[in-house]
Amino acid sequence: MPVEEFVAGWISGALGLVLGHPFDTVKVRLQTQTTYRGIVDCMVKIYRHESAYCLAPFDLIKVRLQNQTEPRAQPGSPPPRYQGPVHCAASIFREEGPRGLFRGAWALTLRDTPTVGIYFITYEGLCRQYTPEGQNPSSATVLVAGGFAGIASWVAATPLDVIKSRMQMDGLRRRVYQGMLDCMVSSIRQEGLGVFFRGVTINSARAFPVNAVTFLSYEYLLRWWG
Repeated sequence: MPVEEFVAGWISGALGLVLGHPFDTVKVRLQTQTTYRGIVDCMVKIYRHESAYCLAPFDLIKVRLQNQTEPRAQPGSPPPRYQGPVHCAASIFREEGPRGLFRGAWALTLRDTPTVGIYFITYEGLCRQYTPEGQNPSSATVLVAGGFAGIASWVAATPLDVIKSRMQMDGLRRRVYQGMLDCMVSSIRQEGLGVFFRGVTINSARAFPVNAVTFLSYEYLLRWWG
């Protein structure tokens, strides 16, 4: 059922994206800025001063938009640097060239390649472990397995996610890093090894409900069409 699987995956992925986007914004802010005291402080300041919603087709544009801190619709306040995804893409292309749109691409690739395997292996393993042979996994099993699959993959992905976010913000005002390796070394030198797990708590908090809903909707859509 390739068509049904595609549609089910598309709908469940969209649900997961909508649910997880606010958490993703907080995660990016914590990884790339030092003005927040923690997760709650970051959430409160974003809610108080900004409209934290922006869905962009590219990860770079998403990160740039999420890092805008100018309050919206405030009289006398400076206008945001980017007016939206299209304006953001055009500005990056004009100011940083075509390569600017691919900033952080290697870190993104290295982040996602192994974690996809971890993601599905964890989900399948937990479903098989807690489902009687010959039966479909229960809703509770799917929710728990999907949630923990998301956490496992993000714990593994967070170090490179930090590097990716920093490289994507590099060049916004001035170049800081000469490349991915330089970004890693500079981050360790200035902030220690703990910098690679900055945002892991918010990643995990986001990952559980997002992936629980994603897998549950995917499984139920397949059963409904089956």
